Amino acid sequence: MLTTWVVMPTCLPLVLRRCHTCASKRFRANGKFRVNAHHKLLDAWLLALCTTCGETAKLTVLERVRVRSVRPQLLDRLHDNDPVLAAELLQDPVMRRRNRIALDWSDAWRLDTGGTDHPGREVIDVSVRFAARIPVRPVRLIADGCGLSRAEVEGLITEGKLVSSVRLSARLSDAFTFTLKR
Repeated sequence: MLTTWVVMPTCLPLVLRRCHTCASKRFRANGKFRVNAHHKLLDAWLLALCTTCGETAKLTVLERVRVRSVRPQLLDRLHDNDPVLAAELLQDPVMRRRNRIALDWSDAWRLDTGGTDHPGREVIDVSVRFAARIPVRPVRLIADGCGLSRAEVEGLITEGKLVSSVRLSARLSDAFTFTLKR
């Protein structure tokens, strides 16, 4: 029987970018936007606060865009400070590249195993899905989901009792499956 695990975000990730005031490298996006109009042109930024000094950084969402070319739904979401929009924009590779930022997902996700209990089963087939593009090492997910240490998981891989079609030691953010034989 195939069990499904889901990696879900719990909050917005930290934004990795150098602070110009205190040289810290971490900002917390709080889901607030600033929209500024220049006659018929719009600018929009996602605001992020430095975790050390509280300085505000503006991450460019729209830059000198004609008002008529912006979808009304997007403009409403920007004005409403939609946290879902902030999460979508932070995961957009184009926006990350434009603003020269990276994301730190430490302590911003959780593993939902569906409450399944499998201590007595000989073979466990698990499908892991990601609700967002969160880069995590499968070894860590398997250790958390099965209640094992990472060293025990590494040992199971070496013994051939834990198999998968993907490399379990690399960071993944795409769905994968694995089989654990006890």
